[in-house]
Amino acid sequence: MDWIKVLSAVLILAMVVFLWPRAAQMMRESRKGSQAEWLNVAVILLIVIGFVALLMRFVRG
Repeated sequence: MDWIKVLSAVLILAMVVFLWPRAAQMMRESRKGSQAEWLNVAVILLIVIGFVALLMRFVRG
């Protein structure tokens, strides 16, 4: 392994170590979504997936 790969791995590990406690705190203190909100998220994701599939179909010919 060259030094750039080692440095990148060390930086990624440091980022995870520093961000993990803050992310855990944010998850604990965030509000929980209602069933209607999660349904809206699912519908939007399905629309995006369908649009991407349509674009892929157009590109493929």
